[in-house]
Amino acid sequence: MAEFLKVDDINVYYGAIHAIKGISFYVNEGEIVTLIGANGAGKTTSLQTVSGLLRSKTGSIEFCGERIDHVPAHKIVERGLAQVPEGRRIFLRMTVQENLEMGAYTSSGSVSEAMDYVFEQFPRLKERRKQIGGTLSGGEQQMLAMGRALMSRPKLMMLDEPSMGLAPILVEQIFEIIANLHKNGTTILLVEQNAQMALSVADRAYVLETGKITLSGTGKELAASEEVKKAYLGG
Repeated sequence: MAEFLKVDDINVYYGAIHAIKGISFYVNEGEIVTLIGANGAGKTTSLQTVSGLLRSKTGSIEFCGERIDHVPAHKIVERGLAQVPEGRRIFLRMTVQENLEMGAYTSSGSVSEAMDYVFEQFPRLKERRKQIGGTLSGGEQQMLAMGRALMSRPKLMMLDEPSMGLAPILVEQIFEIIANLHKNGTTILLVEQNAQMALSVADRAYVLETGKITLSGTGKELAASEEVKKAYLGG
């Protein structure tokens, strides 16, 4: 397994607030790796730093063997790293198809081929391709946000809280889709408050607390950990 993403000793500040405190983690090609933790632990900040939206004061971030910590965010997308943001952030007044086309903005490949691939993964989006994004249900909007990211044919897909605000039955559906994307060869870095669901699909996981990594291991190891059960699984 090759190290796809390597994050080494990053420290991120919001003004005087030290949000990320010297964390290091990695994602191998073909893995699902999850970052779990309470609200405000630094999960989203970690993803935004990897994707170039925030900058670390120290350390390095390598993607496919190249440093990306000083590369602009849109250039990072061109290199094959796509982020599905927290809260979905779809274009509410555009149709499903127009939203997906926006996802292919930096791609040099065939848009129609990418669209066909997305519709294979999300048949519901194909049914609603002419529908305005803002009229979709929460679960459908999450599918659209994921589909939009897939349009750039990413080597690594980062998902930020994909289950947030969804009914339990939809959460299960979204995680089935994540597991399916993984089976089809997409490497995934997942940030999630729903620790139980995240650990059930993860090859490996890291626990973040107040900007520091406090535990790491396989998904199964952390799901069985008494510490994790007490803090995140209601055990």
